[in-house]
Amino acid sequence: MQVTIHESWQQVLADEFEKPYFKNLTDFVKKEYTENRCFPPGGRIFSAFDHTPFDEVKVVILGQDPYHGPRQANGLCFSVADGIPKPPSLNNIFEEIHTDIGAAIPNSGNLERWADQGVLLLNATLTVRAHQAGSHQNKGWEKFTDAVIQKLSEEREDLVFLLWGGYAKKKGKVIDASRHLVLTSGHPSPLSANRGYWFGNKNFSKTNEFLKENGKSPIAW
Repeated sequence: MQVTIHESWQQVLADEFEKPYFKNLTDFVKKEYTENRCFPPGGRIFSAFDHTPFDEVKVVILGQDPYHGPRQANGLCFSVADGIPKPPSLNNIFEEIHTDIGAAIPNSGNLERWADQGVLLLNATLTVRAHQAGSHQNKGWEKFTDAVIQKLSEEREDLVFLLWGGYAKKKGKVIDASRHLVLTSGHPSPLSANRGYWFGNKNFSKTNEFLKENGKSPIAW
C-alpha cells in the first residue's frame, strides 16, 4: 500500500513521522489493510492534507472517525463520495448552512469543494475497519492529529477552528484562542441536534465574517 501526503505537510510533520509511535501506527495500518477491508481507500487516507496544504488552511473542522460503510469515507471528515446518500449529521450541517447564510442544500455530500478552499476536514482517527466503528482508535492516530492541530495553532495565525461536540472540544484544548477564532457547538448528529445543541449556532456566517475581517476570502459553503 503506497500512501503519500502533500509535501507541505511532509515538511511540517517531518519530526512526527520519525517518532516510534508513528512507525508502530504505520505497521498497524498496513497490516489492517492487508488482512481486512478498511476505509477510506489507502490512497485517500491523507486526502484532507492533500486537498488543503499547510499554508492554505483557513478553517479546521474536527471529526472523530471515518465512516465505516462501503464507499462512504473519502478521507475528509463528514464528507461522502459523490453518489452516496448523505448521512444524517451531514444533512444537519447543510440545513444549518441554509438557515444561517441561505445557501442551497447540495445534492452531493462530497465536501472536496470546501477542502479546496482551505477547510481542513480532519478526523481524529484517519482509518477504520469496515462495519466496526472506532476499530482503529487508540493506535496512534489521535497523537498524530493532535500534533497537526498543535502545529496549526503555533505556526499559523487567524485560523477558525470549528469544534462540534464534546470529543472535538476536548481535542481542541491545545489551540491558542488568542491567535485564532475557536467556535464550539453541539454535534450535528440527530441525537444532539434534536435536543437543540446544533441548529442556530451560526458557525458558518461567523467563520466568514472573521475571515473577511482578517483579509481572507470567505468560504463558499
